[in-house]
Amino acid sequence: MFAKKSSLPVILALGLTIFTIGCGGTEEKKEVDDHTPSETAADFKEIFDGKTLTGWEGDTSLWRAEGGILIGEIKPGQELKTNSFIIWRGGETADFELVAEYNITETGNSGINYRSEQVADVPFALKGYQADIDGQNVYTGQNYEERGRTIIAFRGQNVTLPATDTGKSVRNVWNAAVQGTPAGNSDSLKALIKGNDWNEIRIIAKGNSLKHYINGALTAEVTDDDTVNRKMSGLLGFQVHVGPPMKIQYRNIRLKTL
Repeated sequence: MFAKKSSLPVILALGLTIFTIGCGGTEEKKEVDDHTPSETAADFKEIFDGKTLTGWEGDTSLWRAEGGILIGEIKPGQELKTNSFIIWRGGETADFELVAEYNITETGNSGINYRSEQVADVPFALKGYQADIDGQNVYTGQNYEERGRTIIAFRGQNVTLPATDTGKSVRNVWNAAVQGTPAGNSDSLKALIKGNDWNEIRIIAKGNSLKHYINGALTAEVTDDDTVNRKMSGLLGFQVHVGPPMKIQYRNIRLKTL
């Protein structure tokens, strides 16, 4: 996410207010989604060889391949001025399913960008949808549009983004989002995420439907009808975020075209 650690109490309060008004006390879906597509080895392509950064482009002072793991690390004295991504150069993502495992330090802040575009004049910067990840699990599972509409769905939310020319980001939240039946309870979903351990993240993007899963649980669902701001295809990349020293690890990165 971009500049997401500021104004946290305000962001969470605003998100809760939007969520409460939009939901109107409707019954929540159960946290584990029964409609997660089945996975077979033939369906998915490994896009990280586990040994090298072949097929990826990023700042090699931040990213490395080691023991089957893609590692992004900010060391003391190496703090960043802007978020930095390692970008998959195997093509653009349009309709796809991505599955990976991640392990992040407590101070870590990361995410997987997809259907994104590279930002001119900023090294290894992306603009686009992001499946958010952080070590304290404040943001993990939500949908954040990096350098765009900011938070478009908090963890647990199911939103539609309407076509509008009046939408804007207010305190890091896109104010035009319309709430539907919740994807789940944010705190209950957070309890399913393991700290200082490996978790599975899954992203399914098909047409204007975007779904994020952590450990098999649907954490955020977006229907993007905003034809001006949405992207139907673009780059895939993994993030290290400005802030304190941190480490993010990814492994078993698999991609399937839908």
